[in-house]
Amino acid sequence: MSKRPASNTRFNLPAVVLLAAPVIFLVRPAAVRWQNAARANEGSSADKIASRAAVPQSIPTFYKDILPILQRHCQSCHRPGEIGPIPLMTYEQTRRWSRAIEQAVASKKMPPWFADPQYGRFANDPSLSAREVETFARWAEANVPEGNAGDAPRPRVWTKGWNIPPPDAIVRMTKPVPLPARGDVEYTYEIVPTNFIEDKWVRMSEVRPLRRENVHHAVVYVRPPGSQWLRHAPVGVPFTASTLADEQDRRDAEFTTSDVLLVYAPGSSPDQWPEGMAKFIPRGSDLVFQMHYVTRGQAAGDQTSIGLVFAKKQPQRRVLTLQLTNSRFVIPPGVDNYRVEVHGTLPNGAVLLSFFPHMHLRGKRFEYNIVHPDGRSEPLLRVNYDFYWQLSYRLDAPRSLQAGTTLQAVAWYDNSRKNSHNPDPDAAVRWGDQTYDEMMVGFFDLAVPASLDKEHYFIRQSPPETTDGNSSR
Repeated sequence: MSKRPASNTRFNLPAVVLLAAPVIFLVRPAAVRWQNAARANEGSSADKIASRAAVPQSIPTFYKDILPILQRHCQSCHRPGEIGPIPLMTYEQTRRWSRAIEQAVASKKMPPWFADPQYGRFANDPSLSAREVETFARWAEANVPEGNAGDAPRPRVWTKGWNIPPPDAIVRMTKPVPLPARGDVEYTYEIVPTNFIEDKWVRMSEVRPLRRENVHHAVVYVRPPGSQWLRHAPVGVPFTASTLADEQDRRDAEFTTSDVLLVYAPGSSPDQWPEGMAKFIPRGSDLVFQMHYVTRGQAAGDQTSIGLVFAKKQPQRRVLTLQLTNSRFVIPPGVDNYRVEVHGTLPNGAVLLSFFPHMHLRGKRFEYNIVHPDGRSEPLLRVNYDFYWQLSYRLDAPRSLQAGTTLQAVAWYDNSRKNSHNPDPDAAVRWGDQTYDEMMVGFFDLAVPASLDKEHYFIRQSPPETTDGNSSR
């Protein structure tokens, strides 16, 4: 995403990206609520012994009924070293939080998911079924029986430090970035050579910051050999646009047409593409880390890494991350439902895979639609936006789109005092980098033929000729 996109009525190529504040903002208050719930849930030794006693088959037990749900829906975050404030791996860990868990799943606060269920089905929807929610409630009502450990499912195998399989390659920022204790931090870049001696197709990728609590967002770009982007910028050391001497390099820090390898915000999921699809890194490429840091009251340092899992064979399709962006808006003070729209037309056919909407603290709702030639709008995704949980939404069934398909993104903002996250309801709000500014970006992922790069995808193909020599329409 560019800081100043060239157009707000057509597709803009991905460039500089500003994403959500980390979910860690909510961890401390949430942890306090979890601790209070845990104290309320503490029982006597007799209660604990009773929980291991035989229970009627109709009563859920931890090992037979609760642990499988935790493995499927919770442990990706709620395990040691991950973003969840408490682990939910064992009976003792879970028993302490049973009341808080029951309330969180009943209210649908956990697992986090914000798509309107009326529109679309999504492969990464972690929502619990009504039966699973009821199982937690019945387990809590029955005094959280432990049950028979022999009923437990096999433990899920997690890669230490990753939510993807063991990476085939890890590319780490060469030099740590020093972070001040206070104040705004300018977008920081670091160019890191991959030293790949052959082309790589990336099936899965995951960004892992060293200082997660200081990372507002990260975007990793692919800079192929011979690219003129940031051509005078230093390699292997952190820099900002203001430190670059070359005027073109300073402009390059504002906008790029380079491929996006991965967009990250704490709490977001790794990229995992369907079989036969992958992103492409030419041999000899650099990876450019674009980092937006926040301060936390004490000086720190970050050295972010990205883990890559390569496709075992050449894929049939290449994945491109594109975006719909509108930067030309002014949200009036006090308005609670301000609408901003952008649309664009696909230059060629493609397979639509997923969405990643982005706004800041005043963001309220976001939707993606197909606008048909007759003017009819077909909703693809509607999100009740939560700034502190920036999620991607992967279509359960990827959808083929023809050349000329019009995609529309629409965002609504609440700049009133009713918005408890609003930093200043008396301010008129424009596009900007910091969270007290606003953004309107609808990322989406397309799969195209593996031989087609982004530059050539945007070259509109001539309509095929019919047998009478006329062009078909």
